[in-house]
Amino acid sequence: MLPSRRTGKLPVLIVLHQERSSSGRVGQMLIDKGFPLDIRRPVLGDPLPETMAGHSGAVIFGGPMSANDPDPFVKTEINWIGVPLKENKPYLGICLGAQMMIRHLGGSVGPDKDGLTEIGWYPLRPTEHGRLLTHWPQMVYHFHREGFDVPHGVQLLAEGDAYPNQAIRYGENAWGLQFHAELTRAMMQRWVVHGEHRFIMPNAQQGREHLEGRMIFDAPLKEWLWNFLDIVFDRPAASEGKSKPVRQPALQTG
Repeated sequence: MLPSRRTGKLPVLIVLHQERSSSGRVGQMLIDKGFPLDIRRPVLGDPLPETMAGHSGAVIFGGPMSANDPDPFVKTEINWIGVPLKENKPYLGICLGAQMMIRHLGGSVGPDKDGLTEIGWYPLRPTEHGRLLTHWPQMVYHFHREGFDVPHGVQLLAEGDAYPNQAIRYGENAWGLQFHAELTRAMMQRWVVHGEHRFIMPNAQQGREHLEGRMIFDAPLKEWLWNFLDIVFDRPAASEGKSKPVRQPALQTG
């Protein structure tokens, strides 16, 4: 793909794991910030680039599969994460994408020892490293039953209860989030409908709690995501934002 004619920015590689998966707010916000999107689905046979020279960075999103699955595309993605890491290009892993990065770095991914899930809204607490980086939301949205450890060299930015490791940084430009800030309203409604069978799992919340929680907690999560994407993909803009308020443009519904 070519750089944006409006901003000159190279595209961000977007890696999705289902035919109908969406980059949601992350994609919407990156477009608003002037980044084209290069959307690929390796699970459906799309190749991943051998170098990040033609991209501003990459985002690997979540999915119903596990980073421990033996499927060839899972192993391919885990190995491929070495490309942005070696080239020091921005990388953001969300849920499965964060777990894949941990696997690439030699860490472990697995369920809670008591079988607890995080499906719904749960508290988030920044570490000292996290507090120095940005202002974090107090509640975030989850839909997972596995978490990751923090291997040597990885910095913990935020913690939770059932799954203590919630946000991480590796090196200068690689980031991982266990939670989901990217869901539009329509995406959350789909997840609640299609994921209803998971609400009987230990520690999972019921569908109405997902939607009611959105009305209460979503606005600060959305604002945080806008600023966090500047930190990941547009560091000069993030530095400027420390001295003046960051204006958030009108986004698509959700």
